[in-house]
Amino acid sequence: MNNVELIRTDSSNSEFISLVRLLDQELAIRDGEEHAFYAQFNKIDAIRHVVIVFVDDTPAGCGAFKKYADTTAEVKRMFVRPELRSRGLAARILGELESWAGEEGFVECVLETSLKQQEAIRLYEKSGYQRIPNYAQYEGVENSVCMRKELIR
Repeated sequence: MNNVELIRTDSSNSEFISLVRLLDQELAIRDGEEHAFYAQFNKIDAIRHVVIVFVDDTPAGCGAFKKYADTTAEVKRMFVRPELRSRGLAARILGELESWAGEEGFVECVLETSLKQQEAIRLYEKSGYQRIPNYAQYEGVENSVCMRKELIR
């Protein structure tokens, strides 16, 4: 990896849309029959805060956040192309999302991931997220893992 660049954009960005298609294809395989349930909460049409990481001018991964509550941002659509994983790109995306959320006045981030995504859980734990009771639409969903992190101001 020579040149790594993070950009801030929104969900109308064509590279973000392409990365999310790849993410959804992967999740359809991982989640199986549960995919349709999760997909309804992952629409991207109104997301105003998107980070894309480029490696050598090629879109390599993405993440986003949206308002969950007055002081809480929800991290969404985290993805890194499989061939570029384990290089710290997801942590960089997440860090940029957290910085941006703080700039927007949020004091904490929450997120939901799946028990089937152990590598994501490890990333979030390494980044300071702690497990919390499943919130909102994820209450009672056994495969869901919800996490929270207080942002440093």
